[in-house]
Amino acid sequence: MAYYFYMGKMLCPVAPSKLQLKIQNENKTLTLINEGEVNILKKAGLTDISFDLLLPNVKYPFATYKSGFVNAKVFLEQLEKMKSSKEPFQFIVTRTLPNGKMLFDTNMKVSLESYDIKEDSKQGFDVTVSVKLKQYREFGTKTCNITFAGTKPKATVQPARPASPASPAPAQNQTYTVKKGDCLWNIAKKFYGNGAKYTTIFNANKGKIKNANLIYAGQVLTIPLLK
Repeated sequence: MAYYFYMGKMLCPVAPSKLQLKIQNENKTLTLINEGEVNILKKAGLTDISFDLLLPNVKYPFATYKSGFVNAKVFLEQLEKMKSSKEPFQFIVTRTLPNGKMLFDTNMKVSLESYDIKEDSKQGFDVTVSVKLKQYREFGTKTCNITFAGTKPKATVQPARPASPASPAPAQNQTYTVKKGDCLWNIAKKFYGNGAKYTTIFNANKGKIKNANLIYAGQVLTIPLLK
């Protein structure tokens, strides 16, 4: 079976023995309260492609070249151009039967994400490159044109009106909830700074207090303003 790898215009001299395509999806699993999990289906993600590429530094009968043998350095230079150009390219893998009939092929636009160069003494003078590609999708921004009328209305500026000073809100009486251990003397001292003013609180709460010396926790007393 004939097996050819193209990265852009570069024909790889030796087709990798293994090609991995990770076809991803962007589905999202959510956990619902008391309802278990649900799967939100979304559009497919980009495909990741990885393979190890052998770049010979000696001529082998099984290697394929467009215009005669070239060493690994030439292919490494092309890989670097692909990485630095910031341009996508076409990744094509063709597989044909011995009779020349097409078996199937892979053809997609990709970007070169990374490549790692490996040198191993067991491979003699040859170089192995681990290549990672990612599927590329075209995208763009939408533009719109805005047409203005021939004559534009002139804006008029109204003089600013002076702001009228806000009237202060009238002062209001306060309330206080009696706590255990409280007495009118201490409450008057807390609000008026003078315990002797307890009669003011007593007079304002005669419907609740029969005896100035007897108040109970939980009673809500009116604390009048001093005139």
